[in-house]
Amino acid sequence: MNFTRWSARLPGTQRRAAARTEQAVPAAPRGDGSVPAARAERPTDGADTGPPEGPGGIDALPVREVLDRIPALVALVHGADHRIAYVNDAYVAAFGPRPVGEPARDALPELAELGLLPLLDQVLRSSKPRTVKSRKAPSGRSYSVTCTPVTLPLGGSAAGPEEGGGVLVFAADVTDHAEAAERLRASERTQRETAVTLQRSLLPQELEQPDDLRIAATYQPGGTEAAVGGDWYDVITLGGGRTALVIGDVMGRGVRAAAVMGQLRTAVRAYARLDLPPHEVLQLLDGLAAEIDASQIATCVYAVHDPNEGSLVYASAGHLPILVRDENGTIHRAEEPTGPPLGTGGWLHTSGSVPLGPGSTAVLYTDGLVERRSEDIDEGVSALERALSGATGTPQVVCDRLIRALGVTADHDDDVAVLVLQHPARSGPDAELFRNAALELLGGVEAAPHARAFATGVLASWRFSPELHDLGVLAASELVANSLQHGTPPMRLRLRRTDRRLIIEVTDGDDHLPRRRRAEPADEAGRGIAIVATIASNWGSRRTPGGGKAVWCEFALPK
Repeated sequence: MNFTRWSARLPGTQRRAAARTEQAVPAAPRGDGSVPAARAERPTDGADTGPPEGPGGIDALPVREVLDRIPALVALVHGADHRIAYVNDAYVAAFGPRPVGEPARDALPELAELGLLPLLDQVLRSSKPRTVKSRKAPSGRSYSVTCTPVTLPLGGSAAGPEEGGGVLVFAADVTDHAEAAERLRASERTQRETAVTLQRSLLPQELEQPDDLRIAATYQPGGTEAAVGGDWYDVITLGGGRTALVIGDVMGRGVRAAAVMGQLRTAVRAYARLDLPPHEVLQLLDGLAAEIDASQIATCVYAVHDPNEGSLVYASAGHLPILVRDENGTIHRAEEPTGPPLGTGGWLHTSGSVPLGPGSTAVLYTDGLVERRSEDIDEGVSALERALSGATGTPQVVCDRLIRALGVTADHDDDVAVLVLQHPARSGPDAELFRNAALELLGGVEAAPHARAFATGVLASWRFSPELHDLGVLAASELVANSLQHGTPPMRLRLRRTDRRLIIEVTDGDDHLPRRRRAEPADEAGRGIAIVATIASNWGSRRTPGGGKAVWCEFALPK
């Protein structure tokens, strides 16, 4: 641009020029086009005549008068050394007087502090304007600076050098905007830290470790620029050797999503105590999610591991499939059945099953692990399958390897939750600590003495202490007697020991669940469950998938 015509480019000048054109008023002659005198050569008579009055007055206003009246900081430099040709009053008020003709590196240290000297070189070489936003000066003020190439007249003067190339530096004070933006960023950081703290406090601080499984989990919030989501997981010991595993993702961000997640996790733990099938648990969660916040939905997988069955029974509410690597290294994807997310309502969830025998590893995860904006989510799941096929070691090691293999870093743009469970294959002395024995209860009342004899022999062979042996036989007798009196065939007595407990379970074909009650002195029945609850560490009952029920009790083994 030509600096001598720069005044005509001001927005106010353009508006007034357009108005004069509409009124058909001829414009006054423009200035002589010379570079204005340097600040040191300005008239000193103290007169301030102000802008010329009448039509065409702005066009007649010298360009230096225009620049001196604007609140932005303006400086004009020229030549390869960027020598000072002019600074306006606002610049002087901000940084003090600057000597004309001196190089910017020496006379304009504030430009160096703002990192603008390389920008001046670039503008001078390319003849293209450049802008930097919100640069903070040592004084604490922030400026957005535009550097524009200008053409200076040759021939030289007190303020106009002989070189023809110069740069006009236009700096707008944006301190208020910068401080407001910083306050907003600080508020967002505080909110994010609050959400992360809430999220982590609602997740289990220490995972329950069942007898038959080894479990580890990892939660990683999104990067500092990402709002925290509602990813969650949990491990719940159901009793009788069974374990519930759950992972979910609330479709929202921030504190609200974390709060909804906490309510759902609490509800899952409560429903799990009822020992319901997975699809019934999700059915209850679906209604609760709609009541908590109809605008937020969540995906979830609820699975139950039964060591007696060697399988993982699960139900999914719109969540990603469970992956299982069997003892041979083959990957199984548990995709069906899958219902809609929680909170949508109007859907009957169903349960499925996937084998999880000794030597198997299963992975439950949220979409942050496999979802990428540049690719389909199925590609991410396939990449996770490949990573799982080669990930060996403890569950925590597998978690870490999957996180690395899927490219999850500290600045990842989404939350990630991973839950890994292993059913270890035991051998040698370790295998002796995990034993099973079962007896089909046939016939009528004569099944009771058969059950007592069976329990006596098995517990003796497992070398329990006399006290624990007698308690186990008593509990087995009471559970069998209760089943013979109130249940229907088929009936079975199962004894199971782990390295931590003795489990006694009786199943039958009647689905009426027993309850503990106080028997009156004259009652002939009603004391069996009360006796079991008194002598055992824990007891419970549940309905079995094929119809009927299972009643169990546990005895903790001495450490």
